[in-house]
Amino acid sequence: MWSFTSDVEEYAAVAEPFLLGDPVRNTVALTVLANLRAGMPVKDPRFGWWTVDGEMRGAFFHTPPHPVGLADMPVEAVAPLIGALGGALPAVVGRVELTAEAERVLGAPERVVPERLYRLGTLDVPDVPGHGRLAVPADFPLLVSWYHAFGDEVRMPDADVADRVAQRLAARELFVWEAGGAPVSLAGLSPAAGGVCRIGPVYTPPSCRRNGYGSAVTAHASAVGLAERCDEVVLFTDLNNPTSNAIYQSIGYEPVSDYAHLTYS
Repeated sequence: MWSFTSDVEEYAAVAEPFLLGDPVRNTVALTVLANLRAGMPVKDPRFGWWTVDGEMRGAFFHTPPHPVGLADMPVEAVAPLIGALGGALPAVVGRVELTAEAERVLGAPERVVPERLYRLGTLDVPDVPGHGRLAVPADFPLLVSWYHAFGDEVRMPDADVADRVAQRLAARELFVWEAGGAPVSLAGLSPAAGGVCRIGPVYTPPSCRRNGYGSAVTAHASAVGLAERCDEVVLFTDLNNPTSNAIYQSIGYEPVSDYAHLTYS
């Protein structure tokens, strides 16, 4: 049975202990929860949890305009959730077995982005010219332009890029790789949630690619995370990009599970 609320603290009281049972696979759900508690603005959020005989077995979250997020849940909970949400969803993201059931119920989506969740094993720092550093306010215009370019490349633009970059700069979540006296690549590092930090986005402008800067800045941000902020570091990759998947594995990231992002409108 699904229960619903728009109250963050009510949802947290019920769902957080369940989500913390697997903080790696529930990294997005826990990060969203942490951001909401920290004051992240959101309009018309909706949260829910699935119980069987009084025991919690699953959770979902929706913070428009972002997709409906399927956290851990049994496959049989997906169809009742979609029905309770009105049967028409603009976008859904979750593990592939859950999104496959969503696709069965909702029909073929306009777009499917296959993703893979990786967890860092032993970090292998690449030998790349330059150095990593925390991004600073002077980097703001460049980072905003890179965020826009990243959104265009992955076809997931963000309407509030400037605000998002400003917030992440203030929270010390953005890192750059600098070579030849100038930033050449970007990596974000989410705050720890359940002891887990997540890398993303990672972006290198086309003119600076094929030099190892993306792997270098990812390794730098990962090292900072492990040294100062969290117990584990994870990241998601687009499986349609074999280059990035190979790069992350080369510095020590190991596959955990596959996900999909379905877009209907």
